[in-house]
Amino acid sequence: MAAWTNISDIKQKIADSSAEEVTAAYIETIGKSKINGFTTVWEEAINVAREIDSNGHEGPLAGIPIAIKENISTKGLSTTCSSKILQGYVPPYDAHVIERLKEAGAVILGKTNMDEFAMGTSTESSCYGPTFNPWDLERVPGGSSGGSAAVVAAGEAPISLGSDTGGSVRCPAAFCGVVGLKPTYGCISRYGLISYANSLEQIGPLATNVADIATIMDVVAGYDSRDSTSINRENTYSDALKDDVKGMKIGVPDEYFGEGIDKDVEKSVWDAIGKFEDMGATYEKVSMPHTKYALASYYIIAMSEASSNLARFDGTRYGLRADGENWHVMASKTRAEGFGTEVKRRILLGTYALSAGYHDKYYLKALKVRTLVKQDFDKALANVDVLMAPTMPAPAFKIGEKIEDPLSLYLSDVNTVPMNLAGVPSISVPCGFAGDMPVGLQIIGKQFDENTIIKAAYSFEQNTDHHSRRPPEVA
Repeated sequence: MAAWTNISDIKQKIADSSAEEVTAAYIETIGKSKINGFTTVWEEAINVAREIDSNGHEGPLAGIPIAIKENISTKGLSTTCSSKILQGYVPPYDAHVIERLKEAGAVILGKTNMDEFAMGTSTESSCYGPTFNPWDLERVPGGSSGGSAAVVAAGEAPISLGSDTGGSVRCPAAFCGVVGLKPTYGCISRYGLISYANSLEQIGPLATNVADIATIMDVVAGYDSRDSTSINRENTYSDALKDDVKGMKIGVPDEYFGEGIDKDVEKSVWDAIGKFEDMGATYEKVSMPHTKYALASYYIIAMSEASSNLARFDGTRYGLRADGENWHVMASKTRAEGFGTEVKRRILLGTYALSAGYHDKYYLKALKVRTLVKQDFDKALANVDVLMAPTMPAPAFKIGEKIEDPLSLYLSDVNTVPMNLAGVPSISVPCGFAGDMPVGLQIIGKQFDENTIIKAAYSFEQNTDHHSRRPPEVA
């Protein structure tokens, strides 16, 4: 495990030695990994670090190593979405977030494992095999950004980027005991993010602490004309790093503490809310009555969009191409051989939901429910500053425990998908343990009010030590 796990310590180490030495230390740590978190280590990383040293460490992230999820395009570096159908694909361009990271002087360490095309809650459906949770190698790291969370928890990278379609940054952050932020929809350009469900997904950072999350947001957030959903709105996220929640009003939705919640998870979250009271905040119960419909609505919308977005992968332009006597046979065989079981399941269900005769019955109804869920958030957040709830209803489960039961896996997302439907920001911070496994507290805010949830998370972190505990396997 590298000795430095946050940006501040790494900057000091670079000043004392070099970016090259820091990058080499992380690559050495990755080489000893037991968690299968990286799919590719970028062979140019050392040369980039050496060049940063020779240029005098210019840029706010000069020499800082960062890991990137497999579905974010990186010029000259393999980008496969952990799917056989994209094996061998090397993008000719960088995603917007990668351009910004490079301009800031960051060193791209490599790509991290994920559920195939970001469809999953456990990082077990990758063509590279599962990633293992550093806290317990028999358990999942969460998904779909499981690799991005696990490598940060294991000290193989100080920070990483993931993508969050229905909780895919916050779920692995909670399971691996790190901090993960899903920003407001439109806050970060999705140019270069390979789409699964484009009206729901958002790139988000993971790190060991809230300050690093704010620092990365200062670099990667902002307007991009190449993404029609990008919002032109200036913000400095690091301005929110203040230890002050006096007078803050917290809403606690009953619906997020429903049937099936683990008692240790529930206790950790209520203890955290109690800590906020000690720091000067107050809380009140709020009702979000359409939460019970959010999961079904989410999966209909996500699968419908997936069936459309993944139509482009037919063997003609990218990655795998099977033999066939004509285009129809070639495309059919390519998709049959290239896509995994979960991807095929979601494409079929999404195509069915969009088909003639069923569009109004399923897809249109799901969109109407989405509006009701959004209205729940508007009403609840009209009277409070933030909402608080468990990120996940239970701690990380065993590898293989739910992979044959997709419905059970979908139910795991019950506390995270409503925020993607509503487009509101949400951050998961470590708040305790269930047995030996980390528990995440989810702090939810109004649209484009990331600074309030960052301030709440930062204050909690300054007054507790949950975030400072590291997995025994790599300590």
